[in-house]
Amino acid sequence: MALRRALASLAPKLLKQGASESAAPLALQGLQQQLGCGLMAPEPPCNQAGPVGPFRTFASGAVQTVTSEVVSASKLTMSPSNNIKYNEFNHTRKPPGTEGAPFAYFVQTGGRFLYASAIRVVVLKAVVSLSAAADTLAMGSLEVDLSGIEEGNTVTVKWRGKPVFIKHRTDEEVAAAQVPVSGLVDPESDSDRTVDPKYLVVVGLCTHLGCVPIAGAGNYGGWFCPCHGSHYDGSGRIREGPAPYNLEVPEYKFLEGDGKKIMIG
Repeated sequence: MALRRALASLAPKLLKQGASESAAPLALQGLQQQLGCGLMAPEPPCNQAGPVGPFRTFASGAVQTVTSEVVSASKLTMSPSNNIKYNEFNHTRKPPGTEGAPFAYFVQTGGRFLYASAIRVVVLKAVVSLSAAADTLAMGSLEVDLSGIEEGNTVTVKWRGKPVFIKHRTDEEVAAAQVPVSGLVDPESDSDRTVDPKYLVVVGLCTHLGCVPIAGAGNYGGWFCPCHGSHYDGSGRIREGPAPYNLEVPEYKFLEGDGKKIMIG
């Protein structure tokens, strides 16, 4: 009953759309065949290759399988396949050696050369910055002529920003410096502090707080620091006061020749 009602309701609509009376039975027959194929017949006649009447049928010929070996991309949605071939004619193919490779190699080589040059400059600047400057090296050593220092006098020179006392000692001062080291605050013999007993070279900074002591003063005829009362003897050794150590003896040596020049540092 439901099928008959559906057929009866569709017939007037077909007539209103301009279909002729002769075409209406054919349309009804096609609709009946479609409905019967999907609902009623166990093995419906759905093997026809084309539509029947003005309606499209779901026949097997509606979708065809592409059996070619190479499938275009436009047909992959209809029948997927792994046989896909790229169309190389969409792009221009140049002969080997003419597609710009030499220029690319030139640019790459030039860039690498620039990178290597920049790294070399950085390394050189780092090495140069770690080495001492020329003025610093010049201040690292000091040559002093001792011929102008009279016996018994003391001169002060500047070495590495610090005062250095150079004393030309008399024989009496050399003899007075020979004392037992057992009673000294900082035990050190006079021979360990001099290269030539006639000349004493010490850094002119008090070992207490870095003050500059006065030459030829104090209880022992050497140096005296008035800041806190440290007394040094003729060999620069601490004898009284708060200073814990003797005056520092810098590294120096006598130059070859007449023995009247020394190199400090």
